[in-house]
Amino acid sequence: MTGETTLTIVGNLTADPELRHTQNGLPVVNFTVASTPRAFDRQANEWKDGTPLFLRCSAWREFAEHIAGSLTKGVRVVATGRLVQRSYQDREGNNRSSLELEVDEIGPSLRYATARVTRSASRGSSSARPSSAPYDAPVDDSGAWDASGGEVPF
Repeated sequence: MTGETTLTIVGNLTADPELRHTQNGLPVVNFTVASTPRAFDRQANEWKDGTPLFLRCSAWREFAEHIAGSLTKGVRVVATGRLVQRSYQDREGNNRSSLELEVDEIGPSLRYATARVTRSASRGSSSARPSSAPYDAPVDDSGAWDASGGEVPF
C-alpha cells in the first residue's frame, strides 16, 4: 500500500517473544527490539553508546508461530515492517498513542552469529510445490568412487 512508513531495525530481543491466540484462535506474537546506536569518540579513544530505542513489534498467523519457535531473548535480529501508530485510553481515561512495528520479515543477524535455516512445511496445496522425496531418501554410496580400478565417473 502506498504511503505506508516502512522501517528496518537491527537490535536485540529484550525477552522471549510472547505467543498468544485471539478469541478466534488466530496466533499473534509480540516482542520488543532494543537498538542502541554507537559512535566512536576519538578524543576518549572508545566507543560510546547513544540513547537506546525500544520498539514494540507484532506478527500474525503462521509467521507468529515461526518467530516464537525460532527467536529468544538476547538474539540480535534484523526486522523490517510497517510502522503503525496505535491510539488508546489508559486506565485514568487519558488518550494515549504508541508506535509499533508490524513485522513483515525478521531473522537473526549473522554479523556475530551463525544460523541453520529449516524450512517449514507449507500449509497450502501440496501440488504447488514439487515433491522432495528423491532428496530425502538415504543414498547408497558404497560403490561411489570405486577405487578398485574402476573407471572415474566423469
